[in-house]
Amino acid sequence: MPRLLGREPAVLLGLIAVLVKTLTAFGLDVSPDRQALVNACAAALVGLGVAVVTHDGTSAALLGAAQAVIALAVGFGLHWSTDQQAVAMSLVATAVAMWTRTQVTAPIPAPDRTT
Repeated sequence: MPRLLGREPAVLLGLIAVLVKTLTAFGLDVSPDRQALVNACAAALVGLGVAVVTHDGTSAALLGAAQAVIALAVGFGLHWSTDQQAVAMSLVATAVAMWTRTQVTAPIPAPDRTT
């Protein structure tokens, strides 16, 4: 990941945006709304990549990326109700929280309950 993103994740996002526009110009039938969804999803995924590489805010970036992917899927025709989307995001949030719990150490030791 570090070599792909290097120091220029914004350049990668620009490339993705231009590729979508170019494909649309040459016949791909993608509405402006769907182009925006693709670009938003790409931004979330690049943000996730940056968070993973820098070890800063990975959980939040992962949740944002999941939300963007669900929005992209719905924008392209996935027929999920708002309830279904909320349940899927709850599942993702719970999984991320469980993973985060294994990565975090409490700043103080657990109380001694043997007395």
